[in-house]
Amino acid sequence: MNYGQIKKTDIANGPGVRVSLFVSGCTHHCEGCFNAETWDFNYGWEFTEVTQDEIFRLLEPDFIAGLTVLGGEPFEPANQRALLPFLKKVRTRYPQKTIWCYTGYLLDEQLWKESAARCEVTDEMLSLLDVLVDGEFVQEKKDISLQFRGSKNQRIIDIPRSLARTKVCLYSL
Repeated sequence: MNYGQIKKTDIANGPGVRVSLFVSGCTHHCEGCFNAETWDFNYGWEFTEVTQDEIFRLLEPDFIAGLTVLGGEPFEPANQRALLPFLKKVRTRYPQKTIWCYTGYLLDEQLWKESAARCEVTDEMLSLLDVLVDGEFVQEKKDISLQFRGSKNQRIIDIPRSLARTKVCLYSL
């Protein structure tokens, strides 16, 4: 897996100050995407052990609330397979920090059901998340006043509650 950027102190993609990892590779190609260069799976740099160690170091300070993974598309199957072991390490090392993830796929229609996104690691990857912001960016529904999302169709989902109840439960901001 490649990544396009690591933001060391991000306040736009989840609550508090966060470390954000922008993975490369996306097949959605949403019109008006703010990060279209990451559509290419080969964009950026290789996600290595050195990269992971840098992110672990960035997550250490108490003022960092957690990690946000976005892209590109974290739930492209190839990206899921690369992210799963990394997210497991983040969860183990920093259990007090939250993990947010952005995806153009819909939780209930594509990640929980057979689809192009679903693979052998999808359920386990979802289980490591605190919040999932789902849904493609839709230019006609763009609203810059929305917190932590770009268009009105996107949902901010509480993953532990959703998994426990086997239905989508929205996150309370």
